[in-house]
Order: sequence, then structure tokens, then C-alpha cells
Amino acid sequence: MGRTYLVEEGIGQYLTDLSTKVKPYVTGLLIGQCSPQRDYVIRAVRTPPKEQQQEENTGPPKLASLDEEWITTHASQVSRMLPGGLLVLGVFMVATPELAKEGQNALRKLIFSVEKSLSKRRLWKPAEEEVSDRAALQICSATKKVVCRTYDVQDPKSSAKPADWKYQSALTASWLALGCTVNVNIHIPLLATSPNHDLEKNTKNGLNRWSKQIEDSVFLINGQVKDEDTDLLEGQKKLRGNTQLSTQFSDVKVLTQLCQGASARSTATVQVCNGSINLRGAVKCRAYIHNNKPKVKEAIQALKRDIINTLSDRCEILFEDLILNEEPQKKKFEREYHVLPQRLFVPVAGSSVMLSDYKFGDEAAGEIQERFVEMLDQPVQAEDIHIAEDISTVDICPVTDSPSDMQQAQLTKTTLLLKVQQNMGLVVAAAVAVLASIFSFNYFSD
Repeated sequence: MGRTYLVEEGIGQYLTDLSTKVKPYVTGLLIGQCSPQRDYVIRAVRTPPKEQQQEENTGPPKLASLDEEWITTHASQVSRMLPGGLLVLGVFMVATPELAKEGQNALRKLIFSVEKSLSKRRLWKPAEEEVSDRAALQICSATKKVVCRTYDVQDPKSSAKPADWKYQSALTASWLALGCTVNVNIHIPLLATSPNHDLEKNTKNGLNRWSKQIEDSVFLINGQVKDEDTDLLEGQKKLRGNTQLSTQFSDVKVLTQLCQGASARSTATVQVCNGSINLRGAVKCRAYIHNNKPKVKEAIQALKRDIINTLSDRCEILFEDLILNEEPQKKKFEREYHVLPQRLFVPVAGSSVMLSDYKFGDEAAGEIQERFVEMLDQPVQAEDIHIAEDISTVDICPVTDSPSDMQQAQLTKTTLLLKVQQNMGLVVAAAVAVLASIFSFNYFSD
């Protein structure tokens, strides 16, 4: 039996509107949440048109011109704007009847390309029991017929499986929200062996180590530690038959372990470094979870991933901005001080869910509004843009001494220390020998 997709009712009208404009096809992303029983689709977002597509000649309809890289880039940009619990669930295509046969093959290829692109950026690994099916939705622009199939993205040879596509009103009206503030103070060494001071690679390696600490942290939901397999709503009243927006918010505290457990082995590593990267600040994190008997495990997993994603994403955004706006590769490694983009949240019409984005200090509200229209095909009012946090920083610090001087000084210091230890050892050994001979002489004399 195939998977069931419960779909926000407004998406049906959105896809119908697209079908009246299609020439000869339009693609897009499906955004929502997976659960063991069913999946939830809360938004469909068309792929932004490229400028050259406006001037394409009118020939026989074909999919050969499908720009796979453009679509996967869009998916990567959109994934940054999704809070915890939401992900790209699949892709859709609205096409003319002539492209029906080609369409399914194109969708299959897109699903695997999008998943490959998104998985490269993740600092976490999917759980073994996690749902790995992704949806391929095809709509005929003439008949409005909808065909939904799924592919297992963990299996490159996966074949299509049928899936149910069911519309539902007020799908996310009373979803559950979890939020926390995580204080960040991450020190990342810059290895002397790293070519050209590869800041982005070093930062990602440092965030990888930090993400493991987040994975091992203890999460207090409303001040309590809850068993992972219990119902998140246990002991709370669930609102029945209520289609009004009523977000049930849980405040979460994240307790990071200061040291490893007694059973874990620890090793010390000595590395020669040219400097360090320091990430400091307090980041706001948020996750949403469906209200169909959600487990504590699902909620905590969604929030963990948002914590990891939000810091990783804004570091990526910062480095992209530096590449675009700063000078070419500097010859000398100098101290740099940067401000990470701040997180903001924007409500989704008719839903209790809020989408996310990031802004630099000099960005105006108009730029953010344009980005939401381009990336998510959603108009946003300036007053609906909520800046969630204060400034977080990146401090890139080189070592003041040159590497050779530093290494020589360290070597000299180590050599002197070893010589002192050796001399002390000789003195102690001589003293012990003298005492032993005196003791032996006195003993035999008696």
C-alpha cells in the first residue's frame, strides 16, 4: 500500500492557477512534513522563471530544456527558509498532455537530484526508521488530472509506487510549535596544513563536531525530561473540532553535556594552527510538529535539526556574501570580524506555521519581501517580518607570531622543559643511590 499525502486545501487552487499559465510546463517543490503514518503537504512553490525562458522560441513542446541545476539550486535556497520539522517532500510538474509520458521520467530524475543536493549540506544523518519516500506529482494542464507517485531516495534503483493525494482544510491550523534559544560559543582552530586558510571548510568541520554535541544534549520540554516514545501531548488537553489558528507552544531548554561519559574513550590531539574562528551569539530555533499523536522523539529530532541547520545555513550565507562582495583572495591572513545574518520569521496565511529567513543588518524590508516572492511565491507584508534575535558574530583570528617563530618558540620551550626534567631525574637518582649506600653501610656495621 502506498503513502497518503494530506494536502492543504489552498494548494489545489494554486496548482489550478498554474495550469492556466503553463507554456508548455512548470515545475516546483512540495514542502511539508513526514510522519510514520502519513505525510503532510503545506505548500507548493513553483520554480522561479529564468530571464532567458521569457524569450524562448515557440517550437514543439519538449522537456529537454528542463534546467536541473536551476531547480536543485532553488530547492537548496528554499530549504534554508524552512524551520525544524519542515522539508522538501518532493517535486511537481504541471504540463500539457503531450508531455505526460516524458513528465514522469523527468520528475524521477529531479527527485534524486534535489535529494542529493540537499543531503550534501546536512550536518546530520537521517535515522534508520526515517521515511525516505519523496513525492512526484504530475498534473495535466488540460484535464487537471492529478497523478501522485513516490520514490525511495535511499534506493537509486527505486521504482514508482502509487500514493494517495487528499486535500484537507485547515491542515496546520493547530500544529504544535517548539522553540528554544541556544547560546553559541564555538572555537574552531585553523590548521596550518589547510591550504589558503580555507575558512569555509574549517568552519564546516568545526560545526560538524559541534552538531554531535547538540545530538547528545538533553532537552527539557516545558521544564521536564520526557521519554522519547511517549505522546508529546500526554497530560495536555487536545483541542477538537477547532479550525481557528491556535498554536500550542512549548518552551525547550537545551542542556549540553560538558564532558564525555565514563565509558567513552578520549584522546588528545596536538595540531599546529595559524589562527582560529570564533562563533558567538544566541540563536533562536523553532520547530513545528503535526498534531496527530506526535511522539516526543519526533519533536526533539525536529528541533535538533533546526538548531544545527540554522547555524550552518547562516555561515554558508555569510561566506557566499563574502565571495560576492569582498576583494579577491587576500595575500596576508588578517583578523576579520563579521556579523552573522539574523534570523526572522514570517507567518503563512491560514496556518499556525511560520517560515524563516535571514537578513544582514543593511538589508531593507523590501529586499526580504522580494526574496519571499521569488523563492516561495508568497507576498509578505513588512509588518509581518519578525526579527527573532540579536546579533551573532564570527571572529577570525590569526596567530600574532608567524608560524615558524611560533613553532620554534614552542620547540625551544619543550626542549628546555625536557632537559630540566632529565637533569632533575639524574639528581633524584643520584640522591637515592647515596642514601641507599649509607643505609646499607650502617646496616652491615651494626
